[in-house]
Amino acid sequence: MAKTDWKAEAKNLKKKVRKLKERVSDVVAPVADRVTDAVSGALSEVAAAVHKAAHPVSPLAPKSFPTLPVIKGAEFASVGAGIKYKNRKDVMLVRLAPGTVMAGAFTRSTTRSGCVRDCEAKLALKAAPDTGAAIIVNSGNSNAFTGKIGDKAVAEVTGGVAAALGIPAGRVFSSSTGVIGEPLPGEKITAVIGDLTASLTEAAIEGAAQAIMTTDTFPKGATATIEGDGGPIHIAGIAKGSGMIAPDMATMLVYIFTDAKISQLSLQKLVSRHVDDSFNSITVDSDTSTSDTLLVAATGQSAAAALKGPALKAFEAALAQVMQDLALQVVRDGEGATKLIEVRVSGAANDADAAKVAFAIANSPLVKTAVAGEDPNWGRIVMAVGKSGAAAERDRLTIRFGDILVAEKGWKSPTYSEEAGASYMKGQELVIDVGLGMGRAKRTVWTCDLTDRYVAINADYRS
Repeated sequence: MAKTDWKAEAKNLKKKVRKLKERVSDVVAPVADRVTDAVSGALSEVAAAVHKAAHPVSPLAPKSFPTLPVIKGAEFASVGAGIKYKNRKDVMLVRLAPGTVMAGAFTRSTTRSGCVRDCEAKLALKAAPDTGAAIIVNSGNSNAFTGKIGDKAVAEVTGGVAAALGIPAGRVFSSSTGVIGEPLPGEKITAVIGDLTASLTEAAIEGAAQAIMTTDTFPKGATATIEGDGGPIHIAGIAKGSGMIAPDMATMLVYIFTDAKISQLSLQKLVSRHVDDSFNSITVDSDTSTSDTLLVAATGQSAAAALKGPALKAFEAALAQVMQDLALQVVRDGEGATKLIEVRVSGAANDADAAKVAFAIANSPLVKTAVAGEDPNWGRIVMAVGKSGAAAERDRLTIRFGDILVAEKGWKSPTYSEEAGASYMKGQELVIDVGLGMGRAKRTVWTCDLTDRYVAINADYRS
């Protein structure tokens, strides 16, 4: 065969091989895609199972997320922006109708985040009565202790929301929760603002509750409804919080919405009045956050008349109930918690002493670990009272586990048995009652036990 024939034959063979490859590819590609999808799906299921095993839902969690009423004038949306977590929602947006009034309370930490300082400044501004508002929240990064870079991120995120919704930037409130000291990737949030605004709906509050979670094991929601003058008034709230929980305020983000007609001044008074007996009466680990935020929005969209008289009193009681419900859910989700502990202190010389004793007991690692081990070691409660700095006298002190009298008149009660105490400690919800016999002041706070799970969660928090 001539040399040129070999070249022609080689060329023809190459064409045939190429066509054969194309045919094989046409046959194999769909199969490969199906195999890839199946493997990917299996891996996702495995990853979800591993995550669930590593992050079990608190045994103190409610059975389910409550059915929250639609709050007319409040629309919600949530998406995943990949700020820290993969394959989960981590940004939520709330659009609030024109005429909405806002109230709030915040951490007084000297290292509070840029978001907190921005919200404080904006709440102090007088808003036009026909102006709308918005709340934008991310999880996975607290944007705290990030200097001017953090302030710039707050301005960019709130400015982006303001532009998208057509409202002043001074009416966009933001929160961030997560790791401290790492710059917030604000561009990831601004990139999803379009997706958020496109999916806003009054029925999506549960998704918003999920998007603000960090080490939480369940989303938190609470609701109340009262009959106003001319129609019902609804309240719906969501919260996040699990660790770094201590008063002033407890480490958490809380957003409460109502359709009530109420002035900004009146709403702020109610919120401020009930922060102490709710969010400032819980503790998990005595550590105060840089990002604690409570925002309450009243859209004024209820058919009921403006709140006054008996209706205002009923609304205040309902708002206080929702605030306390959310606060207790945070304690129930305390990192590694297996037991809810209510600490009741009475007979203190003054309010300050009542608080000192209550928090000395609630924050004591020795008390909390004893409860975790179901050990009725009442001596640790005696220790906590003594270290609190409050006025107390040995022979006036009484200690109870629930209804069981443990100690009185300077020593163990003759009616107390270790078996009764040990049996009581096996419960999931416990009451430690201390009477000081020094006066009439009292204080109740809530905490949880301290387990090895708390150490594991926080030792691995950034990894």
